[in-house]
Amino acid sequence: MSFIMLFVFMAGAVIAMPIAHALLMGAMAAAATSDRVPLDLLVQQMVAQVQSFPLIAIPFFMLTGSLMMGGRLGEALVGVLSALIGRFHGGPAQVGVMSSTLFGGVSGSAVADASAIGSLMIPWHRRLGYPPAFSAATLAAAATIDILIPPSIPMILFALSANASIAALFVAGIVPGLLMCAGFMGVCWWVGRSRGFPRDTTPFAWPAFRRHLLYASPALLLPVLIIVFLRFGIATPTEVAVLSTLYAGLVSAAIYRDLGWRRLNDAVVHAGLATGVVLLVIMASSAIGWLLTFDRMPDGVVHWVQSHVHSAWLVIVLMNLLMLFIGMFIDLPAAVLLLTPVFVPLAQSIGMDMTQLGIMMVVNLALGLYTPPVGTTLFITSSLARVKVGQTVRELIPFYLVALAVLALVSYVPASILR
Repeated sequence: MSFIMLFVFMAGAVIAMPIAHALLMGAMAAAATSDRVPLDLLVQQMVAQVQSFPLIAIPFFMLTGSLMMGGRLGEALVGVLSALIGRFHGGPAQVGVMSSTLFGGVSGSAVADASAIGSLMIPWHRRLGYPPAFSAATLAAAATIDILIPPSIPMILFALSANASIAALFVAGIVPGLLMCAGFMGVCWWVGRSRGFPRDTTPFAWPAFRRHLLYASPALLLPVLIIVFLRFGIATPTEVAVLSTLYAGLVSAAIYRDLGWRRLNDAVVHAGLATGVVLLVIMASSAIGWLLTFDRMPDGVVHWVQSHVHSAWLVIVLMNLLMLFIGMFIDLPAAVLLLTPVFVPLAQSIGMDMTQLGIMMVVNLALGLYTPPVGTTLFITSSLARVKVGQTVRELIPFYLVALAVLALVSYVPASILR
């Protein structure tokens, strides 16, 4: 049954069928060819998976991002960072990386980051004379920092699937997110210096910098408030999501004064549509995961690994290789939901903490977002920069090396993220 299901799913993915539809087709094909699984029971499992209170956090975090980045905050953010680091080697590219890192504390979605920050940064890079392919590569990679800096939609999905703590995952994601930011900024500095990229020659002026910083500070406080509320148990992740939306609405309306009825409607519709896509993926993936568990495939994987691989570090290597491969073809939310039921018992067999597994999975699968053939942020930024995907991929090589180094640290030095 599992092989039929996976075959139909992969066939649907190969012919470019939407991932959620391919997952549903695979689940239905498995149920239809087996006399052990009633279709009504399969539907019940799909619906039960989305009847979860913590899932309410997803639309509210998405709405928070839409409210904050759909107005004047983006321009203020770029103004602050340009004044601070735009004059250094690779400074304009470093501004893009830092913008994505700060935006990570607002949105939780790499795709939203790539679209919002890319629309702001790429025209500015073009006016400065930056190679479009390098701009696209920088922003495609930097957008994935968004899902490491809390809040993070993939971390919420993993926590629900693995019965892990959302708050613990959010806190653990900060260090790898900051390391990724530092590494990507280092790449931008090195490439900008070695290739003589132009820099922002606007003289530094304290009055302008203070003005930009003061203007952006209410929004920059949001990720700090999220961490404080979660770290000290002031509110649950779902409550924090609702409070962050209220905060974003108040800041946009009272301070930035750019929240009209039309923009509010656009933000709600965008968040609703994005949430609908995520929920459909959750339902379809839960059907696949339940069928795999019903067919005892995770137990079979654990038994095979325990019989043939006798070293914990080799098990981690195998897990990472499989995630890297899957992430190249399947969107990150679907990959998290598909792989978690298989990897949780495998991680438990080697004594790996669930928080470490979740961060390792998110860091790993984030690479797939800017790796062909199905790299979402790769295609978004390449389209915005009007360059071929192949040109962007060539510029991405040093960013891949940084991401793999952070992945190795997360995988083999759990003390770096666990407290």
